[in-house]
Amino acid sequence: MSTQEQYDFVVVGGGTAGLVVAARLSEDLSHRVLVLEAGADLREDPRVKTPAFYDALKGTETAWGFKSVPQPLLNGRSVDMNQGKLLGGSSAINAHVFVPPVTGLIDAWETIGNKGWNWKTMRRYFAKAYTSPSVDESSRKILGIDGWKSTNNAAQGPLQASFPGAMTHPVRRAWAETFRAMGYCMKDDPFIDPSIGSFSCLASIHPDTKERSYSASAYYEPVKGRKNLHVLTNAHVDKILFDQTSKPVRATGVQYKHDGETKVVSAAKEVILAAGALQSPKVLELSGIGNSALLKNHDIDVVVDLPAVGENLQDHAVCSTGFEVVDEVDTLDALARQEPEALAQAMQEYATQKTGPLSYLGVTTYSYLPIIEYLTAEGQKKLRKLLDENRPPVAESLENARDRAYFEEVERALLSPNEPTGAYLTVVGQSVVPVDEAMGSPRGPVPEKFLSIGAILSQALSRGTVHIQSSDPSAAPAIDPKYLTNPVDMDVLANHMLQIETIARSSPLSKLLKQPLRRRDPASELTDLDAAKRYLRASAISNWHMGGSCAMLPREKGGVVDTELKVYGLQNLRVVDSSALPILSTANIQATVYAFAERAADLIKETWR
Repeated sequence: MSTQEQYDFVVVGGGTAGLVVAARLSEDLSHRVLVLEAGADLREDPRVKTPAFYDALKGTETAWGFKSVPQPLLNGRSVDMNQGKLLGGSSAINAHVFVPPVTGLIDAWETIGNKGWNWKTMRRYFAKAYTSPSVDESSRKILGIDGWKSTNNAAQGPLQASFPGAMTHPVRRAWAETFRAMGYCMKDDPFIDPSIGSFSCLASIHPDTKERSYSASAYYEPVKGRKNLHVLTNAHVDKILFDQTSKPVRATGVQYKHDGETKVVSAAKEVILAAGALQSPKVLELSGIGNSALLKNHDIDVVVDLPAVGENLQDHAVCSTGFEVVDEVDTLDALARQEPEALAQAMQEYATQKTGPLSYLGVTTYSYLPIIEYLTAEGQKKLRKLLDENRPPVAESLENARDRAYFEEVERALLSPNEPTGAYLTVVGQSVVPVDEAMGSPRGPVPEKFLSIGAILSQALSRGTVHIQSSDPSAAPAIDPKYLTNPVDMDVLANHMLQIETIARSSPLSKLLKQPLRRRDPASELTDLDAAKRYLRASAISNWHMGGSCAMLPREKGGVVDTELKVYGLQNLRVVDSSALPILSTANIQATVYAFAERAADLIKETWR
């Protein structure tokens, strides 16, 4: 084992959050910062840079290849849990969607015990992370955003965002007008006043180059020449090291493997954990921080008994229905079927003009909605009965205190006409998902052209776990998201799936769809709640929005880090990634993780100013 030189800050994980924090800390040239990233630097890889090559990254060296344990409520399926293993982390392999949470959800972070973490505080950190694209007046109407009172001109951050794909695609305007007629069209730029309603969404795609904009290109690339910032790729962290004679115990460095050699680097100020929702708990447990019974079972010396590590895992379950579109609507289905002529034409157009099907993934519109049926008198009665039947009992345990705090927030959202419990999105093409072949469902891409409408369960009550299975740092953790195991979650998402049927039949969106409605999968013709639940069990998947497994919560409510993101019972160790999110974002978490990391960097700077 060799000892390397000392740094002020050692960042474990060069992903979305890790590179944000490293770039911001190294702005002070007196701070020496090292980033340890397990994957490679693939900034010049066309698979990473080209937006539509997102699918080409699946199952490659760019991801960890994790799978969940079999999920009982998903017909026993093991679900792919995609997490980036390269510089830039999951921001280098995600679907680019860049959307904010609603105000009430971020305010709930404070309500459940995190003082100072609210929308008023966080709004400026969202703006600090990205640059809002400029849009001329004629394009605003085409995008369906001409009703916005203002745009987020304060957003001038490193990440470059754009409205993806062809501005003139009819789904944007039709989506906006459909929800405006329903009374659910967002009245302002969602990054200024995020609420219920529909909007054209941004993507982390550079508006000029039409290439992926992510933490490695946006935060690291511009500052890679800083002499006080070092990034080491292909460096696999074994564990965090501590001075156990200190009271409280103090993090002093990190042990890792690089080029076949075990090495140690010391941290004069802090170790900053940013290994993601599935691996930050793993690193803590390998380092002796976690449930003492679990650690002893794997012959790991206990440094701090912190049972909440690896608990409270949250993810967004998502499911979609594909509707056949009228002939004149363009989709990405030919690419999904890998038709040679369509692929060649798309590659030529992207290479010469940076336009066409390869310039985006087909996701252009979103809507945050309550369940409209729940807003009726009869619906409220049914909902209150469902909630009462599944209310956590009062008991003396960390898990129970946590569950009761979350239940109160979900109950508030479900009962409110002004809070969304689901997020809807469109994809201009078919989504190939797991199916129940007994229902005559197709397994792969099919002929014809489709518009897929998906529903995301925004605030789940189901909580999973992620824990080590051995003391071997190279072993994958055991991941159990426990999708839809809380009956409230199953009912809520099933109701959102039924609401897709209402949306598809509403004008003017319905004018883009062949009539009567033709579905890609006959099993997705949902006539009642039972049919929707059956479809979810067969076809719901992970949205790869994992978080919460090292949650920022009071320790007595099952927290792992405090409001300064410091790990309980330790000095000089923080967690700054999605694992520390107390509640997941309303939809895709990318924007929230960037904002969270921006605030984390400020908190660390304040400590060492």
